[in-house]
Amino acid sequence: MLFEVWAPRAGQVTLWADGGTYAMAPGPAGTGWWRCEAPGTEGTRYGFRLDGGPPLPDPRSRRQPDGPDGTSAVVDVSRFAWRHAWPGRPLPGAVLYELHVGTFTREGTFEAAAAKLPHLAELGVTHVEVMPVCPFPGRHGWGYDGVAPWAVHEPYGGPEGLARFVDAAHGRGLGVVLDVVHNHLGPSGNHLPSFGPYFTDAHHTPWGAAVNLDGPGSAEVRAYLTASALAWLRDYRLDGLRLDAVHALADTSPEHFLAELSAAVDDLAARLGRPLFLVAESDRNDPATTTPREAGGLGLHAQWNDDFHHALHTALTGESQGYYADFAADPAAALGKTLRSGFFHDGAYSSFRGRRHGHPLDPGVTPAHRLLGYAQTHDQVGNRALGDRLSAALSPGLLACAAALVLCAPFTPMLFMGEEWGARTPWQYFTDHTDPGLAEAVRTGRRREFTAHGWPEEEIPDPQDPATRDRSCLDWAEPSREPHAALLAWYRRLIALRHTEPALTDPRWAYGDLSADARTVRFARGPLHVAVNLGAETAALRMGAAAAGAQVVAAWRPVPPPDAEGVLRLPPETAVVLRAAAVPAPPVAAATGAGGT
Repeated sequence: MLFEVWAPRAGQVTLWADGGTYAMAPGPAGTGWWRCEAPGTEGTRYGFRLDGGPPLPDPRSRRQPDGPDGTSAVVDVSRFAWRHAWPGRPLPGAVLYELHVGTFTREGTFEAAAAKLPHLAELGVTHVEVMPVCPFPGRHGWGYDGVAPWAVHEPYGGPEGLARFVDAAHGRGLGVVLDVVHNHLGPSGNHLPSFGPYFTDAHHTPWGAAVNLDGPGSAEVRAYLTASALAWLRDYRLDGLRLDAVHALADTSPEHFLAELSAAVDDLAARLGRPLFLVAESDRNDPATTTPREAGGLGLHAQWNDDFHHALHTALTGESQGYYADFAADPAAALGKTLRSGFFHDGAYSSFRGRRHGHPLDPGVTPAHRLLGYAQTHDQVGNRALGDRLSAALSPGLLACAAALVLCAPFTPMLFMGEEWGARTPWQYFTDHTDPGLAEAVRTGRRREFTAHGWPEEEIPDPQDPATRDRSCLDWAEPSREPHAALLAWYRRLIALRHTEPALTDPRWAYGDLSADARTVRFARGPLHVAVNLGAETAALRMGAAAAGAQVVAAWRPVPPPDAEGVLRLPPETAVVLRAAAVPAPPVAAATGAGGT
């Protein structure tokens, strides 16, 4: 078989494969590519020796059986046994469900996660968004410190495990989205700098030197990342990718890497004949991220909307520290603004950043499904000192209100695993670094960060302690107990409404009415009226004449319909969805004149 590697910094490259050594010949002058033919088949162990050094893993390795620092193994993706034909599921109308393979179940494997897919199918979500699965040191971790961006973490089940999981999801009618990290590689096991200029000191990120997207040699680096993305979508039959922290992709090229990537993905979708999409995590609040390329944008299909999360979080909890400060000044106004126009920070001053931030989003040209809305994510839970979910502080009623706002708003909704039953298990930051020095640096850094904000050092979980990961595993006995069972039924009901009521997936930012005050929010989506009461007292909401005679189609607790004057008396910590009474069509006048009857 043909082995090849891009190693422009090497004067000599040798292939090591199953104990044999094979000289590699350079490709055309100036390309930096080396290649050779050698025996190889599924499972062949191999590596590349640069200038007589030890065998290093292939930068395009599909499998690392012994972890990031071990040799690579050949994977023949044509051997994957696919059982289910899959036409794909597009993003418009979707309900996403974010999960972490290592804590979704106690076993922490693709196989164990696949066994829980019936729960997700019954819940009604359309896509499973899987957090990163590239190899990282040790067994357990979040996955954002992965290396080998073409390979699959072996403890999860490796490449075949991922393929079987995707196939099982498709068999249940669920699409699969994979979270990928292009903006940095982990601090341990990253051998790419030995091969070529994958990183540059011209730009810096929170993780150090930036990925080289615009310097010498960047054409190959861009091609490397693009080919990796296409391989996930093509070879594993994925439906989309979530791109981590795209604001950290520094690129001054005439064509931004993200525009190049989105064009390649759209082309692949056309060739495969099924929808594919890219979802960006970005803190720039820039509509250009999802603006079509032909209109001068980057052409990504959607982006996370943290502004909606922050506004909802402050309205629910009253928290005001850090980046919540801007939203906590007037949570109702912030929530109303994000519901109307997506971004809260749209060029106004941000006290957290100490400057103006963001750009206005034009609801007239941006479909609402291009923004993802959510009450919880791995970031917003796991980056808290104790990894506490909303369920640790809020009543089931307030959790139900949050669900109604997420699932009835015009955004593409996303849930974080366990949210649907109000899981009481935390989701904490955990690592399994095998380098003692790095392990201690992570441990002390985490404690230093939160003690600076007033947390006692002894309360901060040790990321390296296996118990931290174990505490973060979902408890699958909870959904059958109260109050979890009732909350789960509520999520199922709201998601079912989203699938059967076209008004809830209307891509237009269309509201018959939208009002948010200190503790209540209400809005209309077509014939449906949504109202939530976050307060501790019954609220009398004037829903208007259109709501008079409306029918209750979903309610967290018993709610009488609006009275004859359209006043809804909504109990505390309750959400309700109403359907307006049908308005009789005006009578059709009899036709008159010649030929009339």
